Amino acid sequence: MCIFLSDNKWASNLSFLLAMIGSAVGLGNIWRYPYVLYSNGGGTFYIPYLVAILVMGIPFLLLEYGVGFHFKSSITKTFYQIKPKLEYIGWFVPIIVFMILIYYVCIVGWDGIYFILSFFKGWGVNPDAFYTTTLLQSTNSLTGLSYIIPVIALSIIIVWFLMWFISHRDLEKGLGKASTFFVPLLFIMMIFIVIFSLSLPGAMIGLNALFNPDWSLLLNIDIWLAAFGQVLFSLSLGMSIALTFTSYLPDNNKLSDNVLWVVIANCGFENFAAFGVFSILGYMSLQNGIPVDQLVTQGTGLIFIAYPTIFNILGQWAYILGPLFFLCVFFAGITSTLALLEPISLSIQNKFNLTRKKSVTILCIIGCLCGFIFSTGMGSYLLSISDMFLNQFGLLFGILLECLVFGWIFGTDKLIPLFNKNSKFKIGKWWSIIIKFILPLIIIFIWIGGMGNLFHNPLELSIELIIAVIIVIIPLILTLLPNSKNKE
Repeated sequence: MCIFLSDNKWASNLSFLLAMIGSAVGLGNIWRYPYVLYSNGGGTFYIPYLVAILVMGIPFLLLEYGVGFHFKSSITKTFYQIKPKLEYIGWFVPIIVFMILIYYVCIVGWDGIYFILSFFKGWGVNPDAFYTTTLLQSTNSLTGLSYIIPVIALSIIIVWFLMWFISHRDLEKGLGKASTFFVPLLFIMMIFIVIFSLSLPGAMIGLNALFNPDWSLLLNIDIWLAAFGQVLFSLSLGMSIALTFTSYLPDNNKLSDNVLWVVIANCGFENFAAFGVFSILGYMSLQNGIPVDQLVTQGTGLIFIAYPTIFNILGQWAYILGPLFFLCVFFAGITSTLALLEPISLSIQNKFNLTRKKSVTILCIIGCLCGFIFSTGMGSYLLSISDMFLNQFGLLFGILLECLVFGWIFGTDKLIPLFNKNSKFKIGKWWSIIIKFILPLIIIFIWIGGMGNLFHNPLELSIELIIAVIIVIIPLILTLLPNSKNKE
């Protein structure tokens, strides 16, 4: 394998693949996918799920791989090179991703706290009350902004420090080595958790509930929107991570083959994790006489409420499975945070001629300071609003813009020879048709469907308007700032 000395080159294709898999495999695979699979027809969900992978997941990843490999620069510089007036769109995407990173770090910090608590079941006999009242001191009142929860603030600082410690180094010495360590270990730990979970009494109760198909749902548009939304979320589409990572690749790379490996690894992981989640829920159902459908929950509630409740009745096994589970979630979170930092970091480096160390340091300081708002009593409320708005409004809009710019203005046909040069998986005209016509229509449908979940009350509307102003104004400022010339 060829070794590169530049701080912005992968030392091997394996480092790149593991970093891409690590960026895709995150918290959503563990807590979001099992719920989506269960609540959308179980086994029936696999039909729209596979269609979503084929029609959106693989084609859009190919687009980001091809554009990144062709231009070998940040997303902002890529848009600028296509047409200087498009630089604003180039900043729009990484700013949204950076804002997602800020609250995502907070969730990883919560998990770090639970990792420590899991050694002695520090959440007590009522995990729900501990999570919402004792730990988060959660409130949706503006008075919650008046106080900071020290343990959460500390966890945020620690996670940002870990990110800085890994990311400020040369690409291969930092992110490359971290990926080769964390990603295989993450898969090994999940294998152990699932095997243990399948051995529990009542495991089949959970699996039967998970995979019991409801074929009538195939005629329901919601199951199709859920499938496309899950693939978009799970593969980190539109976050310009793939575009950034492929810009670090050497020549003669098997681009389209790598896309398939990443999709297979990510989808395999989340389906395998679902086995473990529902095996444990089946055990809990058997022990307490509670139907599985009353135990299933979405989001952070599964990690920080349902799982601690399960560990409380697991006996001595909980002191092994609990720390292992929360460590697994932590590793999944860390690999994703490292990836989320890359697009804005490379964009800053290209725009202002900064070293990798300087750009990462600046961004980690800014991110940590901004993240403190999620350590307040109103933090969890703000986090849920930010997550919904940035993903269902901002990120989807960014993906639509990428399809239109790369498909119609740049021209996707130019990228087909890059894919077919070395890869076994060949790309044809069908791919350009999907990017130009089919995918934009799908994204518009998902975007319109997601808009229905926004604007619930005046306070939420005010918060969403503030976020909207930020994602509009900051890219404009960064676009108007002059480029720093490279030193000769």
